[in-house]
Amino acid sequence: MNDVTEELRALVVDQLDVTPEDVKPDADLVSDLGADSLDVVELVMAIEEAFEVSIADSETEAVRTFGDAVALVQGKRQALAASA
Repeated sequence: MNDVTEELRALVVDQLDVTPEDVKPDADLVSDLGADSLDVVELVMAIEEAFEVSIADSETEAVRTFGDAVALVQGKRQALAASA
């Protein structure tokens, strides 16, 4: 696994108070990891801060699983690297 995945996993574990083993690519943030709407907002804010990215509300709505979150962050980081 890459650094983004591991760093994001640690963030999810901390924010949602779950075990690292629970945080799999197909783990649904709400039904599998127990996040409510406030948890999701707080998680997105923590992701923005940790990875120094900006995530639009429309992008947040598309994130359902841990794998979705990883893909979003990787895409944001690639876009930042390409524009630098």
